Amino acid sequence: MADEGFKHIVRIANTDIDGNKKIADALRKIKGINFAFSNMICKLVGVDKTKKTGNLLDSEIKKIDEAVRKPKEFGVPSWMLNRRKDYESGMDKHLLSSDLAFTKDNDIKMLKKIKSYRGMRHAFGLPVRGQRTRSNFRRNKGKVTGVQKKKAKAGRV
Repeated sequence: MADEGFKHIVRIANTDIDGNKKIADALRKIKGINFAFSNMICKLVGVDKTKKTGNLLDSEIKKIDEAVRKPKEFGVPSWMLNRRKDYESGMDKHLLSSDLAFTKDNDIKMLKKIKSYRGMRHAFGLPVRGQRTRSNFRRNKGKVTGVQKKKAKAGRV
């Protein structure tokens, strides 16, 4: 019932991918690859995006792996990359899996170190992107604050 060359697990970009899924959907399991990037990689490499991942040839897997790791060499436009104008190098990059998490943590540490507004909001555990805090974000060190009611005036019964 199973094909001769079918692989149940395929390794792309240091991530195990299910061989029973379509390649366009399976690539999205890699952290740092979204729907549009996955479709673009399939088109650049010349692989049918509805083909099962386990039925891919070794040469196709290798080509996909190279395209995911080094997208600029395959002609991917810079606006499709997830790290444009890197702070240290000034280059456009596309980060995957653990590199993405590591870089995000370093960016937040840098914001805290230079004491920017966003860095201080991260440090205090408050919302960073301008949300209001009157009704939401009412947790203070694990405890829910709730609504503080004004005390009833003494003269009223």
